[in-house]
Amino acid sequence: MTKPALLMIGSYPNWDMQALERDYEVLRLWEQADKDGFVAQHAARITAIGTRGDLGASRALMDKLPNLKIIACNGVGTDAIDLAAAKARGIAVTNTPDVLNEEVADLTLALMLGIARQIGKGDAFVRSGKWANEGWPLLTRMSGKRLGLLGLGRIGLAIAKRAEAFGMPIAYHTRTKREGSAYTYYPSLVELAQNSDFLVAILPGGAGTQNIVNADVLKALGPKGFFINVARGTVADEEALLQALANKTIAGAALDVFWNEPKINERFFKLENALLHPHGGSATVETRQAMGKLVQDNLAAHFAGKPLLTPVG
Repeated sequence: MTKPALLMIGSYPNWDMQALERDYEVLRLWEQADKDGFVAQHAARITAIGTRGDLGASRALMDKLPNLKIIACNGVGTDAIDLAAAKARGIAVTNTPDVLNEEVADLTLALMLGIARQIGKGDAFVRSGKWANEGWPLLTRMSGKRLGLLGLGRIGLAIAKRAEAFGMPIAYHTRTKREGSAYTYYPSLVELAQNSDFLVAILPGGAGTQNIVNADVLKALGPKGFFINVARGTVADEEALLQALANKTIAGAALDVFWNEPKINERFFKLENALLHPHGGSATVETRQAMGKLVQDNLAAHFAGKPLLTPVG
């Protein structure tokens, strides 16, 4: 029996690639010098795309694949996939929600503690030998401080649950108030920032949220406030953020995501009040294995004519 042709935009971990190559004819686009020629050569046979949240799938690519039926994304974010184009063509799109909620929430709390207690700088301070002759400065606590969540989806709720254990009052901003939530709702993001010590961005990327954390929001957060971004780099006005850090408009920022990652703006490297992390919210073996399995299960369901496990839209 002929295996379905699966166009892979980028690589997955080896355990996923082995499983996919068992069940599909895997076409490795990322390895090709002439990508357009490679797509043209196999276009008629390709019925599925495997991609990642950072790679997506463009309208132009979809237009080259007349028999494309499904795009399976390893990741929650689908802002790099042209969902309108997929919908117009009747192409199914899946992603990998829920299985990474706890992991991203764990990292968020680590970043909050890391920037407040200067964990990275403390490690460097001890390693440098300075501790023998210098004192370590007093910093700020996290327990009991006000947490503002920009976004209150699955991951936002997981972050809130953890923050409750630190005795943190929790408030949030979303487009509409979440019914049944006991957390304080602010219809204005500026107002949320004014009433937060830690402002955490955990909302989808895309045109609708681009630069939502702007200079006014950062000014409202103030010189004792910390900004944490575990969403997408695009949700923060990066120039405004760099200026706010340099001018101490805010106390600091802990960032897992950036514009133009991984080749990020080098101005970040000189900012001592910025904690930088390489987009690793879900980057553990356990969670990445669960994400890959969900991609495989969605593809298997599609080709078996069964309902998709995690369709988008």
